[in-house]
Amino acid sequence: MPCSKSIALALLFLTASAVSAQDKAAQDKAAQDTAAQDTAAQDAPAKGEATAASSQTDIVRSLQEQAVTAAKADWGYWGFDPQRFSTWTNHSNRLIPVYTFGVSLDAVREDENPYHSEESLRKLYGRVPEGTLNSDAKYFDQTNIYDLQQQAIREGKRHVILIVFDGMDWQTTQAAAIQATGRVAYTEGAGTGLSFQDYEGVSKDFGYFVTSPHRGKNKVDVDAQLVLDPDADSTGGYDPRLGGDAPWATPPSRDYLIGLDRTQPHTVTDSASSATSMTSGIKTYNAAINVAADGTQVEPIARTLQRERGFAIGLVSSVPNSHATPASGYANNVSRNDYQDISRDQIGLPSVAHRSKPLPGADVVLGGGWGETKDKDAGQGTNYVPGNKFISMADVRRVSLEEGGPYVTVERTAGRDGSEVLAKAAAEARAGNHRLLGIFGASGGNLPFQTADGSYNPTYDVTGSDTYSEADITENPTLAEMTRAALSVLEKDPEGFWLLVEAGDVDWANHANNIDNAIGAVHSGADAFTAVTEWVEANDAWDSTAVILTADHGHYFHLTRPEALLGE
Repeated sequence: MPCSKSIALALLFLTASAVSAQDKAAQDKAAQDTAAQDTAAQDAPAKGEATAASSQTDIVRSLQEQAVTAAKADWGYWGFDPQRFSTWTNHSNRLIPVYTFGVSLDAVREDENPYHSEESLRKLYGRVPEGTLNSDAKYFDQTNIYDLQQQAIREGKRHVILIVFDGMDWQTTQAAAIQATGRVAYTEGAGTGLSFQDYEGVSKDFGYFVTSPHRGKNKVDVDAQLVLDPDADSTGGYDPRLGGDAPWATPPSRDYLIGLDRTQPHTVTDSASSATSMTSGIKTYNAAINVAADGTQVEPIARTLQRERGFAIGLVSSVPNSHATPASGYANNVSRNDYQDISRDQIGLPSVAHRSKPLPGADVVLGGGWGETKDKDAGQGTNYVPGNKFISMADVRRVSLEEGGPYVTVERTAGRDGSEVLAKAAAEARAGNHRLLGIFGASGGNLPFQTADGSYNPTYDVTGSDTYSEADITENPTLAEMTRAALSVLEKDPEGFWLLVEAGDVDWANHANNIDNAIGAVHSGADAFTAVTEWVEANDAWDSTAVILTADHGHYFHLTRPEALLGE
């Protein structure tokens, strides 16, 4: 889960202790955010004047601008107050959709559903949280995404592809589908209108799951890689009587899904714990990267497949690859913020988590992070190297072919087309049976944000606005182009491969309460899905491929008048 511009100032991370104080602090912070947004709204008309012409022809952009200006909208809102456009900029514990291709959800819906069994719930949470046992549950758990990947391997799949739209809940998906099709085609279920909703090239399935973590953020020692409160109680769980029994259901409790219902204040997940659930099959604390709640390292499925079956491993993201979701694809760390050490795990160098015996490293690592420098970073421990905070450039040089390493390395290059630069590097890696490491990015280290109309001109939101130069656009590849490059290298491995593709900008957009960016980000991720299906079809590989497309968590966007996205 990333945070762009000033978003970090608005995030509301809930901790596992002092629940009453936690609730009040979160509510106070929400009020402060609303006040800050009121101030921003006073300035918004002046900012909007520069984009008035485009707003007249871009419905979603216009809706976003008007909502920020007025601090309210009749078509939707983020948070718990329908009268305010924005009262919540953090995550929620909404049930999250999953679309599968080439693998069925039948087993996890029924036989492996932990919400049907007290014993299974104790394994997940260390207890049976109040209201969480539900023998009628049609939803399952996020840890079952790990089980699905194992199931695919048992069924003989040699290509397992996990596509994660960070922060994309059912409501965000519906908004993107409405804008894409020009109609309100559904109000529940899997939906239609986006490439992953409508694809018919193989047997497919649809379901939804709980994202609740084991507990909130732990105290940790990054240098020692220790959890300092390993025995803290679990604060996770999911009660459908308060949160609803389906992603599209209106929650009976206004505050439950954001952890503020005082009767049952379950902790809201972050991207690290939720991604770890999908890649390692455990519940853990917020900010953990493949580390259990007691601090024990666990092996993600990618490394298991690499070790046991010789699979090639790929990590692709529109945000820095040491961010939480791609980090959980391969690394171990007690803190998601220890970026440089996470990247060392990903590229096979000694790290604070693997000092004497470094991990083998992934075969393809493509993402953002370019140009983001910082002299000091206490959150990364005493081995932090001043410079790029997401990956030490000294480490990049160390693993490069020029220095005798295994990677063709490529980065954003002034005056060069990013798609061409990447394609050339991928061709070199493929031809020489080398690995591929690429670092791109613009503002915040991310790839440029696409907006709903396919442009790269974000308008203002509750945190301000981004602007991109022509170079930002041309010198970076798209997520779909990164996905194609990764597949071209990974397909050379005769044993098979595991690939994680993250559309990370959906999360940034929702944190910023920006519907224009959120829809554009979904479209970017859908293009990456299309790149995957094109590869599968070109190689006639559906018999050997399983694709799982989902999100790590939701936000708290409410689309109350869907037809507004059509200008009605």
